[in-house]
Amino acid sequence: MLVAYAFDDLALSRVEAFVEPGNVRSLRLAARAGLRREGIVRGRKERRGRRVDDVLVARLVTDPEPASADGFRAVLNAGLPLKRVIAQGLLRDPAGHVLLCQLTYKNDWDLPGGVVEPLESPRECVVREVAEELGIEVTAGELITVDWLPPWAGWDDACLLMFDLGVVPADTVSSMRLEPREIAAVHWADPQLVRARCRPQVADRLELVAAGGPVPHFLHSGRSPR
Repeated sequence: MLVAYAFDDLALSRVEAFVEPGNVRSLRLAARAGLRREGIVRGRKERRGRRVDDVLVARLVTDPEPASADGFRAVLNAGLPLKRVIAQGLLRDPAGHVLLCQLTYKNDWDLPGGVVEPLESPRECVVREVAEELGIEVTAGELITVDWLPPWAGWDDACLLMFDLGVVPADTVSSMRLEPREIAAVHWADPQLVRARCRPQVADRLELVAAGGPVPHFLHSGRSPR
């Protein structure tokens, strides 16, 4: 009723509220009133002698009624957990070497690819990232595996999808136009160089591919969870 009063009588276009993350009852009441979860406001206010975070929930006057199917789905969707998805590509030369990117922002080397944008398919992402980072066009083939990556070095967990980008001539690297802010160089790598330059889970994942047998459909940080 308060939301209806704000929209109908006060002619407001937006209603918002701040709720303690652990206050499940208040979060549920806000959801029933059609207020969608918009994020965490860090250190918003002081409680019991320390700065604490709050959940920001809000509803616009143009939002569908929470009792409607569209309104219910929108509120539920806004409150669901988000999982970061990374799409990478396995590009090889005729000798079986793997293309690795020497990155400007971290010491270890990695496969080309990147984070999937909202509403973008992982297959489209890896094609886009290779074009942006390396300046070449590729076709994303079969999905090789999905690797769940646990939280690490300040990053939340993520799911990595590795696609087969096929085989190209070794001299393809000479025609690449590298994105200088991200890619310092590219290298064709054999298993020994992969192990020396990549993080352990990346090397483990690529060793499964190099072994020539079936690769598990799902990995846990580079290894089969079994």
